[in-house]
Amino acid sequence: MNVLSDNFAMFREGFLGTVELTVLSGLLALVLGTLVAAFRVSPVPALRIFGTTWVTLLRNTPLVLLFLAVTLGLPALGLKGWDSFWLAVLALGCYTSAFICEAVRSGINTVPVGQAEAARSLGMTFTQTLGQVVLPQAARTAIPPIGSLLIALAKNTAIASGFNVSELGSVQKTLNAASGYNIYVIFLWIAVCYIIITFAISGLFRLLENRLAVAR
Repeated sequence: MNVLSDNFAMFREGFLGTVELTVLSGLLALVLGTLVAAFRVSPVPALRIFGTTWVTLLRNTPLVLLFLAVTLGLPALGLKGWDSFWLAVLALGCYTSAFICEAVRSGINTVPVGQAEAARSLGMTFTQTLGQVVLPQAARTAIPPIGSLLIALAKNTAIASGFNVSELGSVQKTLNAASGYNIYVIFLWIAVCYIIITFAISGLFRLLENRLAVAR
């Protein structure tokens, strides 16, 4: 307990940093992932090509390499002044969006084709059909895998500690380097913090899944 009580402020800062990083990058991933999924099922060939390229590149790029590309590449392109935290949000959000896209697209594919055809026969545009008819039904199928992806995102935030971002991973590095505490005890408390975060995400998505199941 000494590790936690003696360094409670540091653990609290790292915990809140991880939560903030998870929430913001998760929101970015959900928005981008849904948008790219819409591109992938769009009747416009250019949008489909863009969506496929986005998913293929990001799903096959190591996350650490993406972090390097964002933190080193953007300043080289003249986009300077970004805080390391927001660069981490951008890297994590874009990376996770490729997986969110495929989860949403899988949900879209479970919706009977007749639903979209009926909407088009009523004069609805592709955007209206997707937003008002297809996506609400696809969400029921997409919720469970999206929850798993956001849990993975929460654990992926540990990579940000190597890029000067204050979160749980940086707490572990600081305590290992500057204290005489047992390394296994440090890892134990860090693991407990991650478990709390992942259990919260799991509970939230289980609640969403149950509410959507009742409405089915």
